[in-house]
Amino acid sequence: MSDFAADAAGPEETDEQPIKQRKNGLYPGVSDELAENMKSGWADTELHGLEPIAQAAHTAHRRAALSARFPGERLVIPAGNLRTRSNDTEYAFRASTEYAYLTGDQTHDGVLVLEPTKDGHEAAVYLLPRSDRENGEFWLDGQGELWVGRRHSLAEAEQLLGIPAKDVRELPERLREATGPVRGVRGHDAGIEAALTDKVTAERDEELRVFLSEARLVKDEFEIAELQKACDSTARGFEDVVRVLDKAEATSERYIEGTFFLRARVDGNDIGYGSICAAGPHATTLHWVRNDGAVRPGELLLLDAGVETTELYTADVTRTLPINGRFSELQRKIYDAVYEAQEAGIAAVRPGAPYRDFHDAAQRVLATRLVEWGLLGDLDVEKVLELGLQRRWTLHGTGHMLGMDVHDCAAARTETYVEGTLEPGMCLTVEPGLYFQADDLTVPAEYRGIGVRIEDDILVTEDGNRNLSAALPRQADEVEAWMARLKG
Repeated sequence: MSDFAADAAGPEETDEQPIKQRKNGLYPGVSDELAENMKSGWADTELHGLEPIAQAAHTAHRRAALSARFPGERLVIPAGNLRTRSNDTEYAFRASTEYAYLTGDQTHDGVLVLEPTKDGHEAAVYLLPRSDRENGEFWLDGQGELWVGRRHSLAEAEQLLGIPAKDVRELPERLREATGPVRGVRGHDAGIEAALTDKVTAERDEELRVFLSEARLVKDEFEIAELQKACDSTARGFEDVVRVLDKAEATSERYIEGTFFLRARVDGNDIGYGSICAAGPHATTLHWVRNDGAVRPGELLLLDAGVETTELYTADVTRTLPINGRFSELQRKIYDAVYEAQEAGIAAVRPGAPYRDFHDAAQRVLATRLVEWGLLGDLDVEKVLELGLQRRWTLHGTGHMLGMDVHDCAAARTETYVEGTLEPGMCLTVEPGLYFQADDLTVPAEYRGIGVRIEDDILVTEDGNRNLSAALPRQADEVEAWMARLKG
């Protein structure tokens, strides 16, 4: 990784935009002649006649709903800043969900501001402009365009986003001078929060966050298409993994993780969350993301992974696969119980149904099977469910909302989410599981170390539901046939 940019900083620094110099750099500074040379001889690369991004009409509609909810108030929604990974390297940037949802933009340091007017709000997006060539920022600064790539000019951003674009470096002072009620989304941009510190309250800001979370409960056409795209790419990623299971056996779970990550980066933006590549007894750890264990024939692989599209919508899919391609008798018995529970859960997803119905339906099936297997003594199913005793082996809820976040709409009010009613356009996971810990002495020894989860992404439709991840088989015989075909 080259280190010239910050090394060269020195004589061309300005009071407005100081260019940080790296300690122990190889270049002590920049000669006047070189600084002058770098100012000229560059072609005009301004782009004209750009078409709006695909979701521009949708983001405008979302901003209009936000404006109607908070009339007369200034609303400030930041994208967030780069975060240091180590020393002078940063984590890959991912814009805040609220900002990307309302603008379609994904650049760091961006801020959406809705200024109140007598008729509603005027929206503007505040962004970093093109790197300054006069003061040398574009080649001397570590985030200059010669180092990290060209960014859009403000005029280009206006054409793409359909929103007036302004210089974000001027925004903190404007916010400090602003009067009247203000609400902001917290936790993404410390500088913006500092500029608003005496103008906002935690209560008002939380109301804004809750509204934006609830606004995403029902997906529009653009979002549904993105979720389908994410599921289709995820299905291809699972196929990629099955094809290389022999290589994973020779190495570790990390081969599986890396294989799926390649698909995520080729087809989309990234993985939507840390992939769970849990082989053998690791499958009983719900969020096993270390992915450093052995992959052994005769055991199961629980793969929970999702591709995030370039527009930041993620799938969330789980399949539990026999590593050697065939379920053992006991593995199949447990798998079939989870499959039956998932079928019951999916059947309960329909418009007008209470949100909790799919969870209750799946849990009833699992409790029934656990009682039948003699794992709960002489208790009947109703008593088990009343006391929640099945949770020793089912552990988690049966699903959650899905969208731009893997656990989408998490800040929504309980009465509109968990205690709410399903509507067309909602998208949720249905993911029952059974997990028998390796050290669980309450179950027969042969159960211990077996974990099974099956998860699909279910869209509520006008007349029922649609499984967006149906490209991947679920029934045990179909899974075995699919794996045999992929392995050749």
